[in-house]
Amino acid sequence: MAPVPIFIALADPTRCRIIELLQVGPSPVHRLAAEFDISRPAISRHLRVLREAGLIREEKSGRENHYALQAKRLAPVRKWLETLAPAPVQKAVSAPVAKPAPAPVSDPVVEVVTDTPAPAKPRKSAPLSQMGFDF
Repeated sequence: MAPVPIFIALADPTRCRIIELLQVGPSPVHRLAAEFDISRPAISRHLRVLREAGLIREEKSGRENHYALQAKRLAPVRKWLETLAPAPVQKAVSAPVAKPAPAPVSDPVVEVVTDTPAPAKPRKSAPLSQMGFDF
C-alpha cells in the first residue's frame, strides 16, 4: 500500500526544501525560516505537517525548537517505489563474441519504387487580427 500520508506531506515544495535543509543536520526554526520568503507562522505550519507525518522530530532546547530529519521514515516510500520500478538486475559480463566478416556484395543495386504519394504541404492560414480572431 502506498505511504499516502508521507506523500501528502512531501507534496509541497516548501516542505521538500525543509527536508533538504534538515538533511545536513538539525536546525532551529529561525534558521529554517531565514531560507524562505514566507512568515515564521507559515514555516511552523509546514513543520507541523512534516512532524505529524513522522518525517521530522522537534526537540526543545531552552527557548528554541530544533528540528531534525527522521530519514528512516522515508523507507516506506522507497520500498513502495521499488515495487513499481525495481532496480535493474545486472547481468554477468561474458567474453565478447567475434563477429563474422561481412559478405562481399555482388548483387547490382536495385531501386525500390513505391506508390506512396508525397506528403501534403501544410496550408497557410489567414492572418489573425490583433485580438487573435480571424474575422
